[in-house]
Amino acid sequence: MSEHQQFLADGTVSFLPHRLNRHPVVVRGLTADELWICCGLSGVLGLLIGTTLSLLFSTFALVPTFAVVSIALGVFIGGGFLRRRKRGRPDTWLYRQLQWRIATRYTVFNAWVGGHGLITRSGHWTIRRDVP
Repeated sequence: MSEHQQFLADGTVSFLPHRLNRHPVVVRGLTADELWICCGLSGVLGLLIGTTLSLLFSTFALVPTFAVVSIALGVFIGGGFLRRRKRGRPDTWLYRQLQWRIATRYTVFNAWVGGHGLITRSGHWTIRRDVP
């Protein structure tokens, strides 16, 4: 241990790193949860494209090929995009952003994503004080 750390009277350390409870970055700036979201969405897109093309060209090999290629492109492109979007924002920004967009655009899923707990009011906020 460093001699510069501050110890309290009960022997505990008064300073803990603020990044202690963060999810570690796995690939291209994405955490494990974000990587699963990115892989899942790009994999489904690849399956849809591959299935469509396999029906057109009568070959099944296009389905897994497009799934794998789209996951690789999704992680590469999506990881870079999300890393730029997340820069300088809190750890939970992506999840709250998705929750807010679903709650405001697709109100049917509002209860499913917990959108009732979000503040969705837009307008000017006042403190209701008279300024002399």
